[in-house]
Amino acid sequence: MDLIRINNVKKQYKNGVTAINNLNLSIKKGDFVFIIGGSGSGKSTLIKMLYREEKPTLGEIIVGGVNVAKLRNRKVYVLRRKLGIVFQDYRLLPKQNVYENVAFALEIIGAKKEEIRRKTLKAIEMVGLKSKIHNYPDQLSGGEQQRVAIARAIVNNPKLLICDEPTGNLDPERSKEIMDILEAINKEMGTTIIMATHDKDIVNRMKKRVVALKDGRLVKDVEKGGYCSEAI
Repeated sequence: MDLIRINNVKKQYKNGVTAINNLNLSIKKGDFVFIIGGSGSGKSTLIKMLYREEKPTLGEIIVGGVNVAKLRNRKVYVLRRKLGIVFQDYRLLPKQNVYENVAFALEIIGAKKEEIRRKTLKAIEMVGLKSKIHNYPDQLSGGEQQRVAIARAIVNNPKLLICDEPTGNLDPERSKEIMDILEAINKEMGTTIIMATHDKDIVNRMKKRVVALKDGRLVKDVEKGGYCSEAI
């Protein structure tokens, strides 16, 4: 069953630049998909449209049965509660410790205290940071900070996890650790994962579905693929 359907989508910015052109794509529940492409390929725009940071100029984007393109601004929070989003730059709260950073995602939706505690501890354990639960972001490495960001993104068990260059600031060893965690989340929780990346080594090693964009157009869509020359 499709979790995401992108039908005839075009995104043109006010300066006249067309970032996405006539894109059609479907992603099933439980998929792990890499979105790849060079600078200006449209991959960041596509990712932003999925969580409604940007709206398509034409076409429709259906995420979990919701037409994101027609969603009113005041209703965007309803969509984002169903998603987990991981960014390249972690975006942690500097004055909150690991537990508090992860719990915050549940507090803002009004979850009960016991539910917050249970889910927060489970998410922190999932990313292997149980021993760092009282540490603050400045006491953690970059890889550990990204793990906290992932725990925060999955704490409410979202159906979809969107990752925008999550290993972009990390060395190869830390990047591998992050990818192992994401693969475990995909397999054990059944979470659909969409990840934008420019890291050829990760794409080649993981052998997941690869969607390649160039100049805003889909140039390749392969199951269990590697980084392809069409995306360069």
